[in-house]
Amino acid sequence: MDQQSRSTVFSGGFGNPQVAAAHAFRAAMNAMARPGQVQEISGATPPEGVSVAAGSLLLTLCDPETGVYLAPDVDSEALRGWLAFHTGAPVVDAGQADFALGGWQHLQPLSRFRIGTVEYPDRSATLIVEMHSLDVANAALSGPGIKEMARMQVPELAALQANAALFPLGLDFFFTFGSQVSALPRSTQVIAEA
Repeated sequence: MDQQSRSTVFSGGFGNPQVAAAHAFRAAMNAMARPGQVQEISGATPPEGVSVAAGSLLLTLCDPETGVYLAPDVDSEALRGWLAFHTGAPVVDAGQADFALGGWQHLQPLSRFRIGTVEYPDRSATLIVEMHSLDVANAALSGPGIKEMARMQVPELAALQANAALFPLGLDFFFTFGSQVSALPRSTQVIAEA
């Protein structure tokens, strides 16, 4: 590992870990509780190629017991080292992942991620999907946390409709861009194009 990679590994964590993690956790939970609503989340400075929002989620939600899958578009020695130093989270194969990070195309096929079991539906993966923007709504949503209908940008309508049909099993999603995050829990119905 060269000097620049080494300095990237040790820097970029939360400046004030307790406060920053609390703010980031609240943003993540608000995003899950209000599907389609974009939240601001920051505090982390992850290695190049990973958004502030995705890095902040990783620092907040991952620990040594949390397996993380890194898709080929984001996987790097610098990111592996940064994740290990700041969270202790092991990098694992897709089938063992609690969390997965990457662009939509690079996370395919979704079928390789755990969707939970009837006895333990919570033993499923949460995907952190890096997006090019979050401001062009292309899907309408209904379900818990949504008063009548919400709209949000999703990468693929049919795949997310199929995931929702698995409820109470299925995957949960965070969508990240810059310092923004939105979420799509498996309990949310992706009912139509917006």
